[in-house]
Parts: sequence; C-alpha cells; structure tokens
Amino acid sequence: MKSNQPIYKSVLMCLLLASCSPDQGEQKEVAEALPEQYTIEQFLKTESIYGSSFSKDESTILFSSDKSGIYNSYSIGVESNEITQLTNSKDEFARALSYFPNDDRLLFTSDKGGNEINHIFLRQEDGSIRDLTPDSLAKTNFGGWSYDEKSFFFFSNKRDPQFFDLMEMQVPEESGAKEATMFVSSTMYENVEGVNVTAISRDKRYLALTESITTSANHMYLFDRTTGEKKQLNIPDEKNSYSPQYFSADGKSLVYTTDEGHEFAYLKEYNIETGESKEIEKSNWGVRYSYISRTGKYRVVAFNEDAKTKIKIYDETTQKALELPEFPAGDITSVNISKSEKLMSFYLNSSKSPNNLYLYDFETNDYKAMTNTLSPEINANDLVEGEVIRYTSFDGMEIPALLYKPKGIKTGELRPATLMIHGGPGGQSRLNYNAYIQYLVNNGYVVLAVNNRGSSGYGKTFYRADDKKHGDADLKDCVESKKFLAGLGYVDPNKIAITGGSYGGYMVMAALTFAPEEFACGVNIFGVTNWVRTLQSIPPWWASFRQALYEEMGDPATDSVALYNKSPIFFTQNITKPFLVLQGANDPRVLQIESDEIVANAQSNGVEVEYVVFDDEGHGFSKKENRMEAWETILKFLDKNLKEPAVEDKEEEASI
Repeated sequence: MKSNQPIYKSVLMCLLLASCSPDQGEQKEVAEALPEQYTIEQFLKTESIYGSSFSKDESTILFSSDKSGIYNSYSIGVESNEITQLTNSKDEFARALSYFPNDDRLLFTSDKGGNEINHIFLRQEDGSIRDLTPDSLAKTNFGGWSYDEKSFFFFSNKRDPQFFDLMEMQVPEESGAKEATMFVSSTMYENVEGVNVTAISRDKRYLALTESITTSANHMYLFDRTTGEKKQLNIPDEKNSYSPQYFSADGKSLVYTTDEGHEFAYLKEYNIETGESKEIEKSNWGVRYSYISRTGKYRVVAFNEDAKTKIKIYDETTQKALELPEFPAGDITSVNISKSEKLMSFYLNSSKSPNNLYLYDFETNDYKAMTNTLSPEINANDLVEGEVIRYTSFDGMEIPALLYKPKGIKTGELRPATLMIHGGPGGQSRLNYNAYIQYLVNNGYVVLAVNNRGSSGYGKTFYRADDKKHGDADLKDCVESKKFLAGLGYVDPNKIAITGGSYGGYMVMAALTFAPEEFACGVNIFGVTNWVRTLQSIPPWWASFRQALYEEMGDPATDSVALYNKSPIFFTQNITKPFLVLQGANDPRVLQIESDEIVANAQSNGVEVEYVVFDDEGHGFSKKENRMEAWETILKFLDKNLKEPAVEDKEEEASI
C-alpha cells in the first residue's frame, strides 16, 4: 500500500546488482533480432527464493519465497520436488530460519512494516504460530542451533537498545500444549562494550568477538566463558580486517579470515593452546566465508572473484578439494551440507537466470535442480548476460562495472542508458539475476552498474579509497563512466540517467546537486540527503558500528562542516534536472524526512519532482505489489525524460 504525497506521482523499487560488458569493436552490420517485450506483471511472476534448512530425516528442505506476494516459509521434497507453503502471512514477511533438529517444528522471522525490529517465531507441527521473543521494542537475530541440539542461540538488544547480548533459548523436546512455559532463555554473554559475537565453540566454552574500529578494520578477541578471560588476537597497532568463521570440531582452534599483510581476505587458523596462527588458504581474490560440516568431514570455502562467488569444498581428512561435477554456469551460493553429510543444497543463479535451489549427493556425485523460478511467460533467450567491464577514472584508478546491453540494437542506433549505484557505502553490484534490470533492458535501456571506489570485493585499498571523500571521488567515478558509455557507439551521451538505493540514492542526489548538468535525470530510492542528521539518528542497534561509520563518513560532532558540504539537502538550488524519489514510511535508517525535504526544496526552485511514500515499507521493498507499481512508475519516468522528445523539439516538429 502507498500514500500519494500532494502534487507527486507514485513509485517504488528495490536495491541493485547488475552485470554485463560490451563489445567495444565495430558493431555488426546485421543486428540481433528484437526480443519479445514483457510486461512488469510477467517479470514479477518470477519467484525470489533463498535460504535452506534440511528436515530431521533430510526428506524436505525449508526455504523462503515471495510466490504469495510477500516472503513466506515453504518446504520442498528432496525426492518429489513437491512444494508446500508453511506460513500464510499476508501483511508482513515470514522468512524461514530453520527446522528444529529433531522434529518438523520450524523457526521464522518477521517485523512490522519494515521497521527492522525482527522477532523469532515458532511454527508448531499443527501450524499454530507463537512469538518466542515478544518484546515489541527488542530486535532479535537468530544465531543457529547448539551442537547438542537442545537449544538455539539468538541476539537481543532487550537489555540495552544499543548492544546485542548473546542469548540461549532452551527448547522442549516435543511440541505440545505444555511447551508454552518451556521455552526458557538465558544470557550467555552480556555485551556491555559494544562488540559482536561472531562464532561459538561446540562446547559453548569459547566465543569469538569482534570490535569495529573503522568500516574496513576491527579487533578480534577470544573470550573464555569458563575463566572469563578475553584475549586480543589481532595486531593491536595495525588496521586490518578480521572475521571469525568457526571453531574447529574439537574446539582447539578458531578459523577466521583476515587481510593482514595482504590486499584480500584469506583464511587463517588460530591454535588456542599454543597461541600460534597459520595460513589455510590465500588467493588473489577475497574469501567471503568458510564453514565445516557437522562432524568436520567437509570444509566449504567461498571466494568473491570479480563480482561472482566461487566455491571450493575440501575433504578435511585428506585436505584435498573434491572433484565436483560441472554444474551449470552461474554463481553458486548458500552452500548447506546436511547433518548426515550425504547431501548438499545450494543456490545457483546468473544474470539471465534467477536463484534456483539445487541438491547434490556426495555419494553418487549427482545433482539436480529442485526449482524453476523464472516466470513461465519469459523466454530466457530474450534476457541478456552480464559481463564485467573496466574503465579508467579521473585519477587513473581502474573502476569495475557491470554492463547490460539490450538485444536488437540496429547499426548506428543510439539508446538511452542509466547508471545503477549500489547501497552501502561498501556494497558491491554482482553478477546475479536482477529482474528490475532485465525489465529496463527489455524496454531498450543500456544499464551500467558502477562499482565505484569504496565498493567491496576489490581489495582493501580500493575499499578505503572513498573514505571521507563521499560525494567527490566516488561521484567522479560515476561521472567518468559516461565516457565509457559514449565510447560504445550505441549509447546516446545526452540521455543517461543515474539511479540508486540507500547510499546509491545519495549518489543520485549528489550527482544532481554537485554535477547538475552531467545526467539527464535521476531516481533516488530512500537515499541519504543530510549526512549530519542521518549520522545523528542511526538506529540504536547500530551503536557498535557507529564509530566505524564516523571514521569513514565523518563524525557529526567534529566534522559537521565537511558533512554539511557533502549533503545535497543544503545545495538544492543547484538542481536543474528532474528526479523521482521513492521512500518507505517505516525506514529506520534513512528517515522519511530526508526525502520530504529534498523534494520540497527542489520543487520550490521549480524543479520537476515525482515522489512516492509507501506506508507499509521500510529500507527496501518486500511486497510484490509495491515492486510492481514501483518498477512500472520508474520506467514511465525514464521514458518521459529519456525517450520522449524534449518540449522544444516537439514545438519545432509542430512548426514544420
């Protein structure tokens, strides 16, 4: 549901990803055939799915899907591929967390209208629902099951809204009427110093803790719950990144990633008894995550290789990588090995294919696709592949980006284009399926998703290159991309828009304010426009990350002048080009007042602005009906400003 602001139109959208690269040679004389053009309704018949949890007997897998119009929890049969809807929420998402280890009860999470105050809910085997963390003001995050399977861990800011304590909830062995009084929680770690609990040993003795220093550096500690000792494991005087992954099966070591002495994160192991560390795996790309299966038989390592994920699975006994079958081309994510260690679920997607759940059998070496989520009304051959491209920015830095080129461009034809800027700062546009991008490309737009400096995935030097330079160096990277687009030979340099969400929305407004003649128009999706206020009003549960954010963006108490100068709200007199603003009324990160003010200020200067507020959304859009209206409205806005003749052109045509 949405509420139309006076004078404004309505709209909406999600975040970004992207991909694709061009042929920079001469265009072929014979152009591709035009693809079939699809409606927004057809695109949104594609399902979005994620997550996986094996049932006790490994006969079904629990996952989340937006097939109903909003995310609900579903199960799928391992043998039959039969799908069953398990939750039936109409208004709020009910995203699956996990099956219980030894029965068919399950846990899911939900909030209210996108306010991000998540609770953990229990679904009984009879379908009844119960909120296990009912405090309306407390945010809770699921932390996984204990190794003995008698309890699960969760994080709660009930005691102090700023910090998350590590909690443990004991669960009754069987479901039933009496169990209402049997879900008892207790505190495992009272977090008074603002750290993050990132790993728990199987015997619950040791905790791995991290403390944010900057957005690219932190401290790492080992906490012994038996002795109360907290030992710092990182080099104190150096600014490196550390991310604990798991404790070994025997509890004698901690495996973690770090970029200590290296440009990219790699895998190391700390011996708790000797205090020594050793490298496990290092490459020219960063390790995203790693974990071991239940008995420690297998180790999974995921690498971020140029906006795609590469997976390796090792036999821990031999320390050799398994020879996996040749899976279909695409990005393998969310690897999950079953408790028996016989089965593995994972997701596979590409820029032309949405997320699909797959199943692999370690014993037979066979695999199969379990879902087919692409809209049955869309021919995948009409979609476009993404490729990574790179261009040189204003200071010589190489900038990676993902370009989508529409099919059927005729020789000499010039198409309109739009940049897409990801969220963050520090996010990354990746070679995953993005229905919104495909929708725009299917309607004739060239799309370039820019991974400007400050994006993750390209090493720590690149990641830190925008610190306290936001609205300047990162914006110049986006402006420079126009030269690349113009050099393709099929993009109209005068018809390039800039769009983005969250930090990307900020970049849109920064472009329209600080480089007002560079882009033809902009689409701002819940973007920051006043850094002073935003940094003063971040959600209380971000407290442990607040100082790190100040280190990157600036501290409003000491850097208010710099933050003022990079905030578009104070320079709206510079805006000359039309823009569209999308906002969730319940957004706790970028408050609605940010969008209200930028719209009002620009309109008072005579700038054409369209504005939509969605009453039932937060920082992102979870409902299909909202996405449908949003994407359609965005397309109409872009068509109006990039495809329709300008007013003076229309007058000239009329006089001929």
